[in-house]
Amino acid sequence: MKIIICGAGQVGSQIARHLSRERNDVTIIDQDSGLVRRVTDSFDVNGVVGFASHPDVLERAGAQDADMLIAATFADEVNMVACQVAHSVFAVPQKIARIRAQSYLAPQWADLFRRDHMPIDVIISPELEVARVAMRRLANPEAFDIEDFLDHRARLVGTRLLDDCPVINTPLRQLSELFSTLKAIVVAYRRGGSLHVASPQDQLLPGDDVYFIAAAEDVTRTLSLFGREGRKIGRVVIVGGGNVGRQVARMLEARADRPRVKLIDRNRERAEAAAEALERTIVLLGDGLDPVLLEEANVRDADAILSLTDDDKTNLLAAARGKRAGCRVAIALANDPTWTELSESLGIDALLVPRATTVSSILRHVRRGRVRAVHAVGDAEGEVIEAQVLATSPIAGKALRDAAFPEGAIAGAVLGREGLKMPHGDLVIREGDRVVVFARRDVVREVEQLFRVSVDFF
Repeated sequence: MKIIICGAGQVGSQIARHLSRERNDVTIIDQDSGLVRRVTDSFDVNGVVGFASHPDVLERAGAQDADMLIAATFADEVNMVACQVAHSVFAVPQKIARIRAQSYLAPQWADLFRRDHMPIDVIISPELEVARVAMRRLANPEAFDIEDFLDHRARLVGTRLLDDCPVINTPLRQLSELFSTLKAIVVAYRRGGSLHVASPQDQLLPGDDVYFIAAAEDVTRTLSLFGREGRKIGRVVIVGGGNVGRQVARMLEARADRPRVKLIDRNRERAEAAAEALERTIVLLGDGLDPVLLEEANVRDADAILSLTDDDKTNLLAAARGKRAGCRVAIALANDPTWTELSESLGIDALLVPRATTVSSILRHVRRGRVRAVHAVGDAEGEVIEAQVLATSPIAGKALRDAAFPEGAIAGAVLGREGLKMPHGDLVIREGDRVVVFARRDVVREVEQLFRVSVDFF
């Protein structure tokens, strides 16, 4: 598959890394020759230096026979024009654009992106994606990673095991036997910095980061099994009144349980804009690092603090200060994923990395054939893939034990005509079934072959 990526920044370079490892023909464009050189030196991709929206630059990148263009530069307008040129001049079939400005995404301007106006097939909004992830984390604050699959019927959850976890040192096979009515399966765990795909004889240890896939209605019960009891979020403090902070506040206001929300921003103009846009949220003007202001926001009695400014250090310190003051859950936004280790030492419960969420969203639309959803795990060390079984798929009509899943991959859930089922050796995979698979990065291509997605194009 021939793919052009516009923008060699964090998002573009990570997508290039991911797609090049799957043997796609990738060309990356950026006006910064240093960024292009860094990507081409690191990965098996071609590079073109120039403005991504210029026809001659796209022509040099091979747009005339490209299958897809992904526009992920820092400028929304460049991304939109690149898609327009790719469509009008080169007839590129699929075009994805990252658009940050919320004004473009407002409902009253939705017609702008019709194919005869601005031909963009998929729009990715990093702010909206991060806000959605933040809301999922609030719904399950004991989880550091969470993603829905199979039309929200199944959910991937990542949680850390504490010392008092009741199932420590218990083989996973025994867990399945002891809790046979629980629709959940451990698919992977991280120990000592390494990601391992789970096997029945594995035992879990304190400090392990465990990934499981469960029926949506069994997530809370499964977290309880691992000693992570949930509690309703009733009071929330948000630090940062920018696009992400306001979006999260709007989503909280729309919830049926009507949590009480306070938002802090040091910029008067942003604070006034937030106060005007939000209906029930209390907006405070001031520094989110100020302990006096945090006390005024009653952070010690809050169920969660979300630090969502555009400065990583401010977010880490504000979230840590809120947690130390007594707030139960601390969530911070960080554009640099290397803050993860420090965030853990500061007691922060979850780190939201826009790059990771944006990459996952784009990958979800890059997949070919019957792949319906993709979620990148960690620093793209693994993927959770939802794919539909075709009549020609090698696994169609076979029991799971005979399906020849590669080592490094495991089925996590199956949705068929009879509803959601958890995988077991005797379960027969049929045409039309949708299967959720956890796979290490190095075997993703083999998993795709099982669903015969690599021979199907859009």
